Amino acid sequence: MWNAKDIPLFPAAGAAVLRFAPLTPLSMAGAHLVKTLVQRHPSLFSRLGEQAEKTFLIDPTDLPFAFRLQPHGEAPSLEAVRREDAGFWDARIGGPLAALLGLVHGVYDGDALFFSRDLVIEGDTEAVLALRNAIDNEEIDLASEVAALFGPLEHVASAPARRVSSLVGAWFGVALTREDESHA
Repeated sequence: MWNAKDIPLFPAAGAAVLRFAPLTPLSMAGAHLVKTLVQRHPSLFSRLGEQAEKTFLIDPTDLPFAFRLQPHGEAPSLEAVRREDAGFWDARIGGPLAALLGLVHGVYDGDALFFSRDLVIEGDTEAVLALRNAIDNEEIDLASEVAALFGPLEHVASAPARRVSSLVGAWFGVALTREDESHA
């Protein structure tokens, strides 16, 4: 069983360097990732119903930026933004990057993170719950999604992506893949 002190934080030196990094490449990667997610998991955002029109601020509190997710209709977007430039959002989900990734991969329980105050929810909690349920139902696996970014070369990229995810996960204590899936 995990507890709050087991959730690793992004290294402060790395976060300091990222403070000066341009966000455009990260936003471009986010846009491509969302496009690929929608192709591979067509019901991901449609499961949100009316909540799909909301704007979510995904805020890894140990990084110097956040992500604005707009699952709107046919043109969903994911953009890296500086917190001070985040603009309007309907719902904010904040916590250490490792906790947010652990939620996606089913390693951490969202309710436990919330009640331990490792996860902060602000704004439209109904929208956050809908997003969480949609992600849980699709069983998103970031290593698989990154491999899918390589298009026709996905089968070639899959094994290296999984190995890198496993090594980084073991080194930093961050869940970058779902443990309960077996991948060939």
